[in-house]
Amino acid sequence: MSISESTAPSTVRTAETSVPIVSLLDERWSPRSFDPTAEISDRQLDALLEAARWAPSAQNHQPRRFIVARRGSESFDTIVGTLMSFNAMWAGNAAALIVAVAETSTVEGDARPTAEYDLGQAVAHLTVQAHAEGFHTHQMAGVEWDKIVSAFGLTDNLKPVTVTAVGVVDEADKLIEALAERETAPRERLPLSELVLRRD
Repeated sequence: MSISESTAPSTVRTAETSVPIVSLLDERWSPRSFDPTAEISDRQLDALLEAARWAPSAQNHQPRRFIVARRGSESFDTIVGTLMSFNAMWAGNAAALIVAVAETSTVEGDARPTAEYDLGQAVAHLTVQAHAEGFHTHQMAGVEWDKIVSAFGLTDNLKPVTVTAVGVVDEADKLIEALAERETAPRERLPLSELVLRRD
């Protein structure tokens, strides 16, 4: 049962599911307000990346790579500098930013057609592990990818796909009004009846 929106702090946003699901998924959501003083340890970062490492992979090719930067590092500031629009206004408070990169082909040119799918699974595992570690995540696609490619020397077969902010969620009122409204808007998903094309 979800905590009612009238009594819940803006840091608690349990999903209204049609049937019970695992609590780590039920409670997972993507905030923009992060505590700018919270840190993430080496062990915690390793746990997130290990979860990503053990995600399913077609033919075990594992075509996923990551650029990991903690707040205060040069790489972190570089990534923040590539973020577009509203993303640049809040992501700098995250404890870490992780660029998810798909290896679209081998260095020899053999295509990896499921690379982005595999990468998505890895990032999904990472987000669940992050929640288990007491963090929240927010994935972003509003990024100037050419700047990421240039800054980190990515080769043509390495395609950056998302940047994930990882941190400790903070109250929505720390954000500007437009973002705070998004932060506290009702969580919505399409009903299963619209998602499932056929079920026998």
